[in-house]
Amino acid sequence: MKSKRPSAKRERRKIIKKNNVMCFGTFDLLHPGHLSYFQQAKKYGDYLLVVVARDATKKKFGKKTWFNEEERFHLLKKVALVDEVLLGDLEDYLKVILQKKPQTLCLGYDQTVNQKQLKLKLAQHNFYPKIVRLQAYQPKKNKSSLLKKKLSQFF
Repeated sequence: MKSKRPSAKRERRKIIKKNNVMCFGTFDLLHPGHLSYFQQAKKYGDYLLVVVARDATKKKFGKKTWFNEEERFHLLKKVALVDEVLLGDLEDYLKVILQKKPQTLCLGYDQTVNQKQLKLKLAQHNFYPKIVRLQAYQPKKNKSSLLKKKLSQFF
């Protein structure tokens, strides 16, 4: 006689289902502002996905990084708050979002992404995550561009 109870495997899948949160950035010169960004993002879910900007993408917009994408990727893998690190797609920044389908997208206070436009683009793919803009953490002190400017005096 077969049991009507769900299998143990099916029960584990229910338990493992996570509320995914995704955030994005270059994360060159990791600093307390980045850690604050991760802490704030983690409040929106229990599994934090961090997407690292690609070197080619930064170059396309005239931005330079001190560390290459692989170095930044591996450094972020060591951050306890981060559950999974991904490299952004070279062609379509929506691709990683649509592949992972997080429940919440967290944007940094200084990221130039237009939330309304992002919502519309994702809606075209029948995907409707919550999109939140997070708060700055000591932006006059903990901002990559300021830290790079200070450090460049020594190099």
